[in-house]
Amino acid sequence: MHAGGELGASAGGSLLLFASLMAVGCALGLRLGRGRGTADRGSLAWLCFNALVHFAVEGPYVYLSMVGNITDSDALIASLWKEYGKADARWLNFDPAIVSVEILMVVLGGSLAVVLIYAIVKEKHYRHFVQITLSVCELYGGWMTFCPDWLMGSPNLNTNSWLYFWVYLVFFNGIWVLIPGLLLWQSWVELKKMHHKGSNSRKKFQ
Repeated sequence: MHAGGELGASAGGSLLLFASLMAVGCALGLRLGRGRGTADRGSLAWLCFNALVHFAVEGPYVYLSMVGNITDSDALIASLWKEYGKADARWLNFDPAIVSVEILMVVLGGSLAVVLIYAIVKEKHYRHFVQITLSVCELYGGWMTFCPDWLMGSPNLNTNSWLYFWVYLVFFNGIWVLIPGLLLWQSWVELKKMHHKGSNSRKKFQ
């Protein structure tokens, strides 16, 4: 892989799109979470951004990959994936493993994010079940995206460029490891509190 990766027009446009989606997602999430605690407001901001990425960015990728490939596409969204493909070449042409994971992320991940937003806002009893399921799904998707290439010595990954490695590969994918991990921890803590509360209530009536 080449060692390029200067912040040119293509990279700048991709980063601007990402920042715009994050701003919209955070604004929507914070609006939905008005009057709630910091943790729930942060969760809603992330989930709105997460759903936007799954449906508006990864959804078109799946479609374009199923009808052709990113390299030959003139679609506007394809330019973003062509830029990301400089960091991970598998995204430029039809890769069955990548497309399979992305179908899972769009259909299941995106849908669960929307359901979880509703569950948090409406304080539904199934909130943490959905939160755990979504978080595990996101972590599994990340693992299956990179582990096969790691086992082959990472032939498709550009690790010689600070932009492609640290920003595209580490940061953009790392947040889908860090935040689902934090949501899993949050669910663990809340379920533990509920269990202790239920146990204490039963003891009072014994």
